[in-house]
Amino acid sequence: MPARRPDSAGRPTRRRILLAAGGVALAAGAGWGGNWLLAYNRHERSNVGELDFRNPLRIPELLDPQASDDGARRYELELAPGTSEFLPGKKTATWGANGPYLAPTLRMRDGDPVAPTVRNKLPEPTTLHWHGMHLPPAMDGGPHQMVAADEVWRPRWTVHQPASTLWYHPHPHGSTGHHVYRGVAGMIIVDDEVSDRSGLPSTYGVDDIPLVLQDKNFHDDGSLDFTESTLGDTLAAVDSLGLLGDTILVNGTHNPHFEVTTERVRLRLLNGSNARVYELGFPGDKTFHLAATENGLLKRPRPLTRLRLAPGERAEIVVSFTAGEKALLRSFPPDLKVGFPTRRFAGGDDTFDLLELRVGRSLRPSSPLPTRIDGAPADIPLPADPRIRRFTFVGTQVNDRSMDMRRVDDVVPAGATEIWEIERGDGTVHVFHLHGATFNVLEVDGEKPPAPMRGPKDTVYLPGTTTVRLAVRFDTLTDERVPYMYHCHVLRHEDDGMMGQFLVVAPGREDKVSRTLDAPGAHGGSHH
Repeated sequence: MPARRPDSAGRPTRRRILLAAGGVALAAGAGWGGNWLLAYNRHERSNVGELDFRNPLRIPELLDPQASDDGARRYELELAPGTSEFLPGKKTATWGANGPYLAPTLRMRDGDPVAPTVRNKLPEPTTLHWHGMHLPPAMDGGPHQMVAADEVWRPRWTVHQPASTLWYHPHPHGSTGHHVYRGVAGMIIVDDEVSDRSGLPSTYGVDDIPLVLQDKNFHDDGSLDFTESTLGDTLAAVDSLGLLGDTILVNGTHNPHFEVTTERVRLRLLNGSNARVYELGFPGDKTFHLAATENGLLKRPRPLTRLRLAPGERAEIVVSFTAGEKALLRSFPPDLKVGFPTRRFAGGDDTFDLLELRVGRSLRPSSPLPTRIDGAPADIPLPADPRIRRFTFVGTQVNDRSMDMRRVDDVVPAGATEIWEIERGDGTVHVFHLHGATFNVLEVDGEKPPAPMRGPKDTVYLPGTTTVRLAVRFDTLTDERVPYMYHCHVLRHEDDGMMGQFLVVAPGREDKVSRTLDAPGAHGGSHH
């Protein structure tokens, strides 16, 4: 028997090392692949066939105050923790304004001086941002206007914009997602003479219905699940948009129905979710009419069978009914314009039944649906040589930079109309929102946008790895020290720094203002 080589005793050969390494890699690859497949299968969600729609839809309280002695409409809002029951027999710790969850609907008119009082009884600082409202930046309620726990904020402004459906929600830098998810959100209805004579349904809670759409995840005990990425998702290297829930609430109601008593109903739709995109419609492709987008009425209501609504977007639709009908508002799988497998992990394969509309056997007549709304906002006219600004949204950065509360990214002359080009430079979901201004979508990747994107807007989904070209009209309100924001309205992206700041200044002052701000909250911050 040949002698064994001394240098081989107890030592693995190169071949053994390679075989062992290959085995480990194969096992690791198989393990990763198994985790990935489990995660992929788990992320297709649906509640179709699971609901019986037993719960009457909650209609948020309407605050529509008369003018006070000084002429202002005054809204009292107290933000505080509470307890809600969404799932039968289970209690959920929540936040709300003037109640345990969500917030009242605020009604106001173009030309009204308004003076909210915001009392923060939450256990931590927050803000209250008036999303879509044109108002001074110190009153905007962005991250520079923090309201400490047990403090009071008293903003004041004059409404000066067309009839529209807006909303309000917290906007603290780094914590917006958690504050909104806990429940602080409410709708704002702005009226004007045009909406008064439009002929659209307008009796709140009867034929003019707010619908705040939100998705949640719950633990077995009913508590909110704040998990953005599960361990399985992390092991599978799945990119998370943040909180995508498997349970849908409408106005804070799970498993809801609404009793229809009129021939036509106006639904004011608000996507108040952190990250989920909805594709709204009715089984059987029942036609409805889009009457308004975020910042105003459309000149002509448009017939649709599907409507995509991204986080922060709003729309007003009018639905016609026949006696005895049942109609089911559903979110179909949205076309997110993202590839495999991102579509699945971003909610693009999900289907949810949202609300059953139960129509009575006798209906009160409604005014005919207008074919034209005279006085609705016209398209924003462009100057001969508009300023063009370009923004790229990639990962959680805008133009390769993360949010810095002290840095001014852009300075805009008051009253200007500019072209902003927003490029989605990656393969995930992004939603652009601009404070303090209205825009029209001119082009999507060089082509005319689809009908639902053409109205007056302040928030828009960025479809595909493409460029969205906007005509932006800025307000005439100026402030050289307090900025407005632009950001992604996927709230995890916003909290992770996908946001920039701009000042609106008197024309000619653009190069004379500082690009460095004082300490956050130094201007327009919290106060008693």
